This record gives sequence, structure tokens and C-alpha cells, in this order.
Amino acid sequence: MDQNYDYIVIGGGSGGLASAKRAASYGARALVIEGGPIGGTCVNVGCVPKKVMFNTAAIAEALHDASDYGFSASVNNFSWNKIKKDRDAYIAKLNEIHHRHLENNKVDEIHGYARFVNANTVEVNEQQFSAPHILIATGGYPVVPDIEGAELGMTSDGFFEMEELPSRAVVVGAGYIAVELAGILQTLGSKTSLLIRREKFLRSFDSLMNETLMEEMVTMGVDVCPTTQVSKVTKDEAGKLTITTDQGQELKDVDCLIWAIGRSPNVKNLQLKAAGVEANEKGYITVDDYSNTNVSGIYAVGDVIGKVELTPVAIAAGRKLADRLFNGQSEAKLDYSNIASVVFSHPPIGSVGMTEDEARAQYGEEVKVYTTKFTNMYHAVTKRKTKTAMKLVVLGAEEKVLGIHILGIGADEMIQGFAVAVKMGATKADLDATVAIHPTSSEELVTLR
Repeated sequence: MDQNYDYIVIGGGSGGLASAKRAASYGARALVIEGGPIGGTCVNVGCVPKKVMFNTAAIAEALHDASDYGFSASVNNFSWNKIKKDRDAYIAKLNEIHHRHLENNKVDEIHGYARFVNANTVEVNEQQFSAPHILIATGGYPVVPDIEGAELGMTSDGFFEMEELPSRAVVVGAGYIAVELAGILQTLGSKTSLLIRREKFLRSFDSLMNETLMEEMVTMGVDVCPTTQVSKVTKDEAGKLTITTDQGQELKDVDCLIWAIGRSPNVKNLQLKAAGVEANEKGYITVDDYSNTNVSGIYAVGDVIGKVELTPVAIAAGRKLADRLFNGQSEAKLDYSNIASVVFSHPPIGSVGMTEDEARAQYGEEVKVYTTKFTNMYHAVTKRKTKTAMKLVVLGAEEKVLGIHILGIGADEMIQGFAVAVKMGATKADLDATVAIHPTSSEELVTLR
């Protein structure tokens, strides 16, 4: 294997792979270094297997509602092991596809963990490789609290290793991972508690979204425990956990404790100091708008910079970087404004742009909001009901759309199209001028008054 390259990418996750392949398409000799499974967090223990489990839970909900639609059906003998086996096979297939794509794009690949020797040289498996351009795209990892018995729990990584559905589960955290896993477990039959540190979860989302989802999760049976932190975890001889909280509670007979309290940048073994690369107090690598670190020729994208920790963001930033470095697009950079996101909760949330609170903090009384809350027509004949809630945040007399927020069935698919409109600078008049598609939930956003 050649020891000298035009481009070395440390990390074979979404951002690193996208950047390496884009660079190779411009003729650069690129090398990807990855110590874990190819594809990184998203493919192996993140959005891809999570979406499979979200779909599994959605099927359980549909089966629950089937009798209301005239079918004789019920949820019997659900096999967690079966879906895990098939899900793992699907992930393995994706791994193979990623390896093949690297080969087809003439990108070299080495399995191992890289560390910097100096600003343009890295070492992996006792071999050194050099390049004038090196990208750090090593992602992040889930953290575990420093409390007694914390090791008795698992992280989201462990969730995907479970061989059977737990009867009793406790999820700790207030972010989208915690909310998603709690919803999946409860829907599939686990009695689930969600412990959150403050009054609300998903605090960076619009208040209509997190408040309505809190109501929905309580309705579906999740035991949501606000202002609650774990102080100790113990295990009995039967293998059951007892979770002691700072509120004096003892949650007993717990089969599964999941820590979803945040993630940290995966930089510990990179030896950044050897290259002179700076990171902030939390370990995230500091970059400018063009993904440059403080060291010329070293760059970083994705979760390792802690800016917007979403797979498509890492991919887009990695490709823009390759465009700039190897295709002469000197001004190529990712615009981080108005990036849409989805929480695969039950029901899901789709969001793009400013929340109402963010807009009011910046623009004050110039902000106006339009809201609606209703029951999706899917539930016209079902005993089980879920809410749909929407909010449109607009600015000034022109009513330029600053944010769109949707909770409800199909929100995950609706938001992409509306994100295009927000990115293009749409006004409420533009939405109003669009003829509605009836009967749909999304039509509400072009008929709000």
C-alpha cells in the first residue's frame, strides 16, 4: 500500500466516506482509516438500525389498530430476536456495499485506529501514512455517568446488541435518542420509564413539539419522570436492577437500563497535540466555516466538531470540503442555517428553522405564529388516538417563514419538502398560494389562519 496520499480521512463514517469518495472523483489519491465497522455510528448503531426499530414499532401500532379497520389481527408472539437477526443482516449488507463503493471509487482503505505523528503524518497498525490534507471525521460515542453501578446499564450501542425485548426498561436522558428508544420499547411491549433531568425533554425543539410529545408519550404508557436523576444502580442475584433516584424513588425489577445522556467527541486516541490541533473544553475540534482546524492542511467535519450532529450534515460538509480542496471551488462550504431534523418518536417530529422562542429572542414583537392541533384522519375509526400539532413561525409584515414544526403521523416525511421552501425564503403568502392536497395532514400548513 502506498504510504503517501493526497487526502487521508480518519474515520469511515458517513462524513468521512462521502468526502473521500468525492475527493477521489476529482482524481485525488485518498485513504480512509477506520477502526470499527465501516459506515460509522449511523449505519451500525445509529440512524439506520434505529429506523428499522421505529418501523417495527409502527407496525405494532398498525396491528393494534387493524381490528378497527375491519381486520382480524393482533400482536402475537413478537420476536425481538427475529427482527434483530434480520436487522443485523441488513447492516452487514450495507457494510459490504460501503467497502465495495470505496473500491469502485479507487479509495484505499485500512482497518485500524489512527494517531497523529505530526501535522501531515498519521500512524496506524505501526505503519505511517502522509498527506498534505488530512480530515478528522471520527464522530462521537455515548457517555455513561460517573455514579455507583453505572456500568450495570448500557448505552444506545448496547440497545442494538440486546437479544430479547426487556419486560421492564428504564431510559435516562432528554435528547432525541432517549425519546426514540423509550417510544420503541414501550410500543413493542416493554414497561418503560423515561427519566429526564429537567422539566421537559427535547428542550432545543419548539415548545409545542416537546409539550405535545410529552402528553402523547404519557398517554401511550411511558412513565415520564421529570426533574429526576439516577443516584445509584444495583443488581440482585436474579439479575434484576434497582434504580435509585435523587427523588428517593426506587425503580425495581428492571431488566434494562439505557444511558442516553449525551455523546462526546471521539478524539481521545488521536494524539491531536502531536499535530497541534486545538479542541474546546468539551473535546470538540475547533473549526472555521470552511471546516479548517487551526492547523493548515487538517480539517474536521461531523459529530467530532459538535456543531449539528446529524448524518446528512456530516455528508454535506465532507463533500463541500472535497469540492474546495480538489475541484477548485474555493468558496465551497456548508450553510448550517435552516437544517431540517426529525425525531423518530411516537408520533414523530419534523422541524426546520427557528423555534418560536428563538425567533422572539432575536426579533421580538415582529414574530407571529400560526398553530393547529388535531387528530389525524388515520384515527377516524380507531380507538387509539394520537395528536398532530403544527406551528408556523413567521417574521414581520412580509411574514417570511422562519420555522416550521410538525408533530404527528407522517411528520418525518412531510418536513423535507417544507424545508426546501424555508431554505428558499418562502413567505406565508407563498404557502397560502399553494393549493392544498386533500385529505392530508400536510394541507394544514397551506391553510393556516
